[in-house]
Amino acid sequence: MDSSRRIASIFEESLESITRASKQVAPQIERAAELMIKCLLDGGKILVCGNGGSAADAQHFTAEMLNRFEMDRPPLPAIALTTDTSTLTSIANDFNFQDVFSKQIRALGQPGDTLLVITTSGNSPNLLHAVITAHEKEMNCVALNGKQGGDVSNLLAPDDVDIIVPGNSTARIQEVHGIVIHCFCDLIEKQLLGIHD
Repeated sequence: MDSSRRIASIFEESLESITRASKQVAPQIERAAELMIKCLLDGGKILVCGNGGSAADAQHFTAEMLNRFEMDRPPLPAIALTTDTSTLTSIANDFNFQDVFSKQIRALGQPGDTLLVITTSGNSPNLLHAVITAHEKEMNCVALNGKQGGDVSNLLAPDDVDIIVPGNSTARIQEVHGIVIHCFCDLIEKQLLGIHD
């Protein structure tokens, strides 16, 4: 295997995925950012969950909200439901892994809050339960999704937003998810600070 050729191929595939996604999901990214901005302006918070690499993306997003993205500003309320190992393992052990996010949403979610679900397939049972519970708590949902959208897409309400990154490669979808997260951060930060480019 020629490693340098393989590296070039990975970069090319990533650029193709980014270009394809940018043409398809920009309106949904804008709608999702508007939904989250309204939530924050109304005194709500953003709860975020995902599995594996998407759990890391959940923490990435909340870090940017709680601290800063590209400029100094007041911290914004966002909670990654993926970080408390005692809570996660307790729920998984005593009940079921599919409940690890939904039980936290029952405790922490309030009407008007937003749930951001990050998934590359849309089929994880714990994320499906999270969406169902968020709706029970009168929360809006944003799905940062992939492939064909999976079962998560079927659970979303008309006011929710489904951002389905096209493609079948989990790695390429995750790379685009990182850019979408930065789009969220940029739009939220600029809007809340009243900066118009």
